[in-house]
Amino acid sequence: MPAEGRSDKHQTKKPAKFLEICNVDMLTDTHVSLSLEAQQWASTIRHWQNEICQALEAEDGQAAFRSDTWERPAGGGGITRIMENGKVFEKGGVNTSAVYGELPESLRQLMQTPHRYFFAAGLSLVIHPLNPYVPTVHANWRYFELYDADGNVADRWIGGGSDLTPYYLFEEDARHFHLTLKQAMDPFGKGLYPMFKRECDTYFRNAHRDGEARGIGGVFYDYIRPADTRANLSLEQLFAFQQAGKDAFLAAYLPIVQRRKHMPYGEKEQYWQEIRRGRYVEFNLIHDRGTLFGLKTGGRTESILMSLPPRARWVYQYQPEPGSPEAVLLEVCRHPRQWV
Repeated sequence: MPAEGRSDKHQTKKPAKFLEICNVDMLTDTHVSLSLEAQQWASTIRHWQNEICQALEAEDGQAAFRSDTWERPAGGGGITRIMENGKVFEKGGVNTSAVYGELPESLRQLMQTPHRYFFAAGLSLVIHPLNPYVPTVHANWRYFELYDADGNVADRWIGGGSDLTPYYLFEEDARHFHLTLKQAMDPFGKGLYPMFKRECDTYFRNAHRDGEARGIGGVFYDYIRPADTRANLSLEQLFAFQQAGKDAFLAAYLPIVQRRKHMPYGEKEQYWQEIRRGRYVEFNLIHDRGTLFGLKTGGRTESILMSLPPRARWVYQYQPEPGSPEAVLLEVCRHPRQWV
């Protein structure tokens, strides 16, 4: 695992608490314990959190992330890191969590599993820039285990991805973002990027808005198990795949930020940004699996809802002027394109 190397401002009040679950049984009334892979993953995502926060702070040049360590009464906890009122980033959250315990019956039915006990850990981030010409970005990488009645791992999988939500379309930015993700995934199989790009285009859509996408996509994958026929990767390769996705994230996003953050804008651009942010809110609260899973398993509401922007707007039956830059963006959201 990489060296942590975090600065003092990234220290938390009780850093050991987050990883305490790695050293004890999950539940006192069972023999279920975390696997070695679960322990390593919980540690790895904390290193990633430090790395990403440091890079975003350097890009902003003004704001710093504040840390909040929390515990889940039913098992586990996490570290929420929030940046607000920055020079570049109006609001951003980079969260890690590792939770475990008994699956609610509603989730067992939804997941179609007979197994009662679970472990889930991941890193999730959402960055909302101030300048409307800089896109919002989302990424997450997670790992899940289910346990049988004897406490053994009965099922395990990874999920994650990165996606871009611009307010104004710059085709070179879209190509750069998608190409960077593709180049990171190609060593694991040339068919993975196009497959997970399609998954992303399908997933991040507001069905109640006639399938309108919240952005221009990226990649999205879920329930990828060892030797899954979609990826055909071993467990070790799946973790390497997650590492490659994380490594590609900053390279995919920060050059776009650097190109657009100094572009002049006014009230018109902010008005459109707030309307599109409203669509972002709708997806996260109505359709997003991570949001629903967190709320249904007793996760920390403040941390789960950190993805929401500080400003958003709903205007009755708003339509951009035909041929305008806003209309160009909306057309791409309604009809996904191939960028690479």
